Amino acid sequence: IYQSLLLQKRTKETMAHFEGRKKEVIAIIGGGISGLLACKYCISKGFDPIVFESESSIGGVWTNTIGSCKLQTPKPVFQFSDFPWPDSVTQVFPDQQMVLEYIESYARHFDLFTHIHFNSKVLSLNFEDGGSGDGEWNLWSGKGKWNVTVQDTRTISPQIQIYQVDFVVVCVGRFSQVPNMPEFPQNKGPEAFEGEVIHSMDYSKMDSSTATNFAKGKQVAVVGFQKSGMDIAMECSTVNGVERPCTVLIRTPHWNLPDYFPWGLNLGYLFLNRFSELMVHKPGEGFLLSLLATILSPLRWAFSKYIESYIKHKHQLAKHGMVPEHSFLNELSSCSVSLVPEGFYERVEEGSIKLIKKAESFGFSKEGIVLEGYATEPIKSDLVILATGFNGLDNLKHIFQSKKYQEFIAGSDDSAAVPLYRECIHPRIPQLAIIGFSESVSNLHTSEIRCRWLGELLDGKFMLPSIKVMEKDIAEWDKYKKRYSYRKYYRRSCIGALHIWYNDQLCKDMGWNPKRKKCLWAEWFEPYGPMDYIG
Repeated sequence: IYQSLLLQKRTKETMAHFEGRKKEVIAIIGGGISGLLACKYCISKGFDPIVFESESSIGGVWTNTIGSCKLQTPKPVFQFSDFPWPDSVTQVFPDQQMVLEYIESYARHFDLFTHIHFNSKVLSLNFEDGGSGDGEWNLWSGKGKWNVTVQDTRTISPQIQIYQVDFVVVCVGRFSQVPNMPEFPQNKGPEAFEGEVIHSMDYSKMDSSTATNFAKGKQVAVVGFQKSGMDIAMECSTVNGVERPCTVLIRTPHWNLPDYFPWGLNLGYLFLNRFSELMVHKPGEGFLLSLLATILSPLRWAFSKYIESYIKHKHQLAKHGMVPEHSFLNELSSCSVSLVPEGFYERVEEGSIKLIKKAESFGFSKEGIVLEGYATEPIKSDLVILATGFNGLDNLKHIFQSKKYQEFIAGSDDSAAVPLYRECIHPRIPQLAIIGFSESVSNLHTSEIRCRWLGELLDGKFMLPSIKVMEKDIAEWDKYKKRYSYRKYYRRSCIGALHIWYNDQLCKDMGWNPKRKKCLWAEWFEPYGPMDYIG
C-alpha cells in the first residue's frame, strides 16, 4: 500500500512538472527509420528535437545498399501505421529505391526535415550528472545534462560543436559504419593476397554501373551467406556468368526462405500470431503459460519441421550439403532469416555460383583463399568481398565517452544481448534511450511502437519501475534469448518469435488495450502487423 501511495505521489509530481513544460532539448542520433520515428513522436508530444545525421540524406541503411536489394518482409508488414504505402507501389517486396522514396515521403509528410542537421557526425556523448547521482534512473533530474560532441563533415577542416541537451535518443542501428572483420591466422591476412579484399559495406556504396565494372572479368569470392552475401553473389554471377563463377564461402548454413508461403500456407499463421507464441516459454510468464508452452512443445517442433521441409525441398539443400544443424525456430528467434534472391539456386545449378561450406577460419595466400584445416588448393580469386556483417555493438559502445557506460552497454560476458529494459532503456544510463538496435521480424513496425512508447514516457504518461525491477525484467528476456536463439547469433538482441508478447508489454505501460483484433478468432489466429496498432 505504501509503495502504491508513493507511486501515485511521484506520478502527480511528475505530471505537475510536465504541464506547460516542453523546453527540454532532445537530441536524436541518426536519420534512419528509427531516428525519423523518434523525431515524429517527440514532435507529437510538443518537443522540438534535433536530429544529427552523419550523411547528407535520410534513410540509414537504405541509402547505401546493394542495387538489387529488396525488402525482406512483405510490404504490409513493413509500413508506418499512419502512412501506408502509396497505391503506385504494387510489388510485394519493393526494391531499394522504392523503400527510400517511401521513407522520404514519410519525412516530408510530417515535416521532419526541418529538425535534421545533415552532415553532422556525433563523435561522443558525455553525461554531467550535476551532483544528483542518487543511483536511480531519473527522467528529468533537473541537473543532469548530456554533452553531444558533433563534427560538421562538410568543411575541409571539420568543425566541432558541443550541444548540451536534456535527453538523448540513440538510433545508430546495427548495420552500418563498423564492419565486422574476421580474424585471420598469422601471416595469412589480406596482405598476403595479391588480389583485392573489400567489405560488403564498400561494395554497397557503389552505384550499379560502378559495381558492375568493378566485378566484371574477375574471379570473385564472397565470404558470408546472409542477405548481402547472396545479393552480391547474384550480381557478380550476372556479370561474369559460368565462365568466371562466383564462389560463396559459407560457415553456417541458414534456413533462408524462398517465399512466405510454405506449402501454400501463409507463414504468419504459423509463427506471427498469438497462438504460435503460446508454444514458446516467455519472459515473466506464470505457471499456467509455462505449463502450456511445455505441453505444446511437440506442436512447436512440428511447425518448425514443416517450414524446414519446404525450404529443403525448394532449395534442394541436401544435394548442396547446406542443411542447417539448428531449427527454423532458432533461426527466427535469432532474427537471421533471409529471403533468398529469386533465381539464386538456379544459378547454383547452372554453375555461375559455387557454394563451399568452409571451415571455422580461413586465411589468404598469394592466389586466393586458404581454408584452415583442409589440405586443398587455394580458392583462386582476383577479388574477395567480405559479407561478414557489422559490429554494431562496438559502434554503439564507443559513442559513449564514459568507460563505465561502455561497460554497461557491452553487458556481462554471459549476457545474450545489450541489456535494455523494454529493449530501449539501460537502467543505469540516465536520460537516454536506444531505439533500433534490438531486432524483430519487422524492424520498422517494432521501432514505431517503441518510439510511441518513448513519446508517452517523455510526456509523463507513465513512469519507469526501479532499477532492480528493470534489471530483473532484462534478465528474464536474456534467459529467453539464450534458450531459443541459435548459439552463434544469440547476442543479436532479437525478439523475433515473441513480438506480440513484447508489444503487449509496451501497450500495458502506455495504458492501451493490448488486444488489437476485432474478434476472438482473429485475436488468437490471425497474424499481427503495423495496422493493428493504429490509433
